[in-house]
Amino acid sequence: MSVWCKYIVIGSVSLSMALLMTGCIENKTSQCQRLIQVVDAGDSLIEQKKGQQVITSFQLSKDLEAITKSLEELNLTDPKLKELQSQLSKVFDNLSQAIAKASKALGTAKTAEASSSGREKLQKARTEIDTALTAAAQTAGKESDALVDELNKYCSQP
Repeated sequence: MSVWCKYIVIGSVSLSMALLMTGCIENKTSQCQRLIQVVDAGDSLIEQKKGQQVITSFQLSKDLEAITKSLEELNLTDPKLKELQSQLSKVFDNLSQAIAKASKALGTAKTAEASSSGREKLQKARTEIDTALTAAAQTAGKESDALVDELNKYCSQP
């Protein structure tokens, strides 16, 4: 009888450990959900604050830096999700840098004096804003859309 009880205890402990280990491993679905949640937070920030003033634009840049950091810290194990994570992180980093540059130029434009040098300063700032935001919108916007489509397709597969 005592040998039989040992087998029952060993079997129960082994089964418990196997279930515990399996429960701790994240599956593709949960990793997709975490990645999509961070990307959605970044997209929401951009949508809420686009076209606003210097302080808000500067804050958006900082918020996007935080999104980039959150993306990088996800610790995903799925190879395809890791690849998408890296690419999306670069997109948000590029957007953050472009918005910071435009915010700085907008701040310069606001302080321009009403003189010929002030007008030159204003024109230069406008050009910097247009260049930074146009480049960001064209490259990062398209890239982000393509990556999010790819992420959604991948995550909807069984």
